[in-house]
Parts: sequence; C-alpha cells; structure tokens
Amino acid sequence: MIKIKEVTTGKELEAFVHFPNQLYKGNPYYVPQIESMDRDTLTPEKNHAFEVCESKYWLAYDEKGEVVGRVAGIINRNYNEKTGEKVCRFGWIDFIDDREVSKALMDTVERYAKENGMKVMSGPMGFLEFDTAGILVEGFNQLPTAYGKYNAPYYEGHLVDLGYLKDADFVEYLIKVPEVIPERYARMSQIVSVKNSLHQAMLKSRADIEPYLEGVFRCLNSAYSQLHGFTELTQGQCEDLKKQFVTNLNVDYVSIVLDTDEQVVGFGVGLPSLAKAMQKAKGSLLPFGWLHLLRALRKNDTIDLLLIAVDEKYKNKGVNAMIFHKFAEGITKNGIKYIESTRELEDNTSVQNLWRYLEHDLTKRARTYRKSL
Repeated sequence: MIKIKEVTTGKELEAFVHFPNQLYKGNPYYVPQIESMDRDTLTPEKNHAFEVCESKYWLAYDEKGEVVGRVAGIINRNYNEKTGEKVCRFGWIDFIDDREVSKALMDTVERYAKENGMKVMSGPMGFLEFDTAGILVEGFNQLPTAYGKYNAPYYEGHLVDLGYLKDADFVEYLIKVPEVIPERYARMSQIVSVKNSLHQAMLKSRADIEPYLEGVFRCLNSAYSQLHGFTELTQGQCEDLKKQFVTNLNVDYVSIVLDTDEQVVGFGVGLPSLAKAMQKAKGSLLPFGWLHLLRALRKNDTIDLLLIAVDEKYKNKGVNAMIFHKFAEGITKNGIKYIESTRELEDNTSVQNLWRYLEHDLTKRARTYRKSL
C-alpha cells in the first residue's frame, strides 16, 4: 500500500530533495543536485518565482515507511495569464519502477490541479524556464550536464501509460573543439558586426558585466518571449539569477553584443562543466563539496553552453555568429576540448547551425508531456 503525504515540514523537504540522490546512489551517469540549493529553490522565502507561482510537494512512502517517490505541483499564474490556458505543471518527479507509486503521485498532483480549476497538466517543468524541463528519453549512457538531470529509462513508460502525450523535445549536443577553429567563424562575425553596426562589450573581469545586466535581462525577456514555458522575468527573479550565476562566471565565456547606443542586443553565457565536480560533492557543499566545484571552475576541458539570446529585433541577422566567435577566443585561450549544449528546443536551428562546421553529436534528448484533465 502506497501512502502519499504532502510536504509540510523542514524535515520532509529535506527528504524531498534527498530522494533522487538516494535513488541513484552509485549510478555513474547520475549527477547529484546540491541539496541546499534545491531546498532554496523550493522555499518561497528564498525564491522570487513565488511572486508569480504557487506550489505543493508530495512524497510517496511504502509499507515500511521508506520514501519511494516525489512530485511537485506548480501553478505559474503569469504563464497561464499570458497563454490563456489553465495549466498545472508537475516537476521534481522521481520514483522507483513501480506503477502503483507513479500513479499515486500523478493522481495526487492531478487532483491538486483540478481543485484549483486547472484543465491541463504539463511537465516535467519547474517554476521558470531556467529550471530543468523534461525527462531523459535518449542518452542514458551519457553524463548529463549539471543542468540536465538524469533519470532512469522507465520514467517515460510510466507517464505514457498514465495518458501523457509528448509536448516538446529538448536536445543536447556534444561539440568537439578542433585544434584550429575554422576561420569562417571569425569572418562571419566580422561581416555581421559591420553590417549591423554591432560590437562586443569589453569584459576584463566579472565587475565589467554588472553595468550590462539590466540590458541582458531585457534582451532575455525579448528573445524568449515566445518560447515554450517562458514568462517575463520579474525584477526579483532577475536578482535570483544574478546571485546564482554571475559570481561563478568567467568572462572568457561571456559575450555581450551591443549596438551603437551601447544597448544589449544579444548575449551568450558558458560555464566550465560542473557535472563531475557535483558527483564528487555528493549533494553537499560541505565539508569539501565547494572545493570540488571551485576546482572545476578553474580548471576544465569542457564548457557548458548555458544561454544564447538575441533581441527579437535582431533575430536572423547573424548575431549568434558574433557570440560564438567570442566563445571561440576563450575556448582557444583556455584549451577547451569540448562544448556541451544544455537542453534546447529541438527546433532551435539558429543555435544548432553554429555547430555545422564542427564535429558534433546529438547525445541526449529530454521530453515534456501534456494531459487534458
């Protein structure tokens, strides 16, 4: 008999964030999430996403009282207002390979959705576009990025059997960096720069990024306005992203493209891969988890491409070429051998075309699902 219990205490929230690290302990392809960071994301007082979202979390227990599954139900009011849909998202879903467990979890979150007048279930998704979306459906023998999350192959079958249909696919590519990056990238960048009167922001340290952040977030809201699951970021959410990412950035992997008025029209952000370091940290920054992450940020042969965004007014004008050329300079300088693209929509050809002159492979695919209630 499976028992479902809503998470209402700090101890239960700890069990909620710890469960996947317990479930996949010893799995060579699993990257444990830092549990303290996950708790902060799920805590209203520490996450500005709750300005526009509401949520509940549940744990599944077996007859022995052991945790065997978890799920979150999320209602993003801004997204629903934007789209005119009544959507409840489900996320943070993990479970043992037992149909009774997965059904009990999804029945619970579906009941929560109906009680709040929702008509559609969608997920796995988080509060915002920057939370990991989808379950892995291809690439189970690949190490995920720190932002991709691993799950066992059986998840898809459980959701499909419960009536969930494909909504969107996200893909990840592994790009091999050649000893000499093709000259055509530099030429393309120069042509785009001259034709559109654009230039790179001069970034010598992280402090140089600060004056452009307001423009970066404005550009992000413009570029992502029509993307699956995206709603405009509030000021508080922008502050959360600044705290999460800016302190760890290496300006060698940051490109900010400006027009003649010094306004941001596009940007890209990469970060040294943290996947192996997070495996060593085993879900905790203490006592030495932080040291593994710091070492990975300082010395690495792989970077994860986190974001590329171009203002709607400059779409299809080749600004991506300028962004990648800036990355190429940092890649060459630091001896990077591989680039991993984090999850991007499968039809995002404007970014995927950047790799066509380099050796690259589609290594992982994740999927979100929908179900009418």
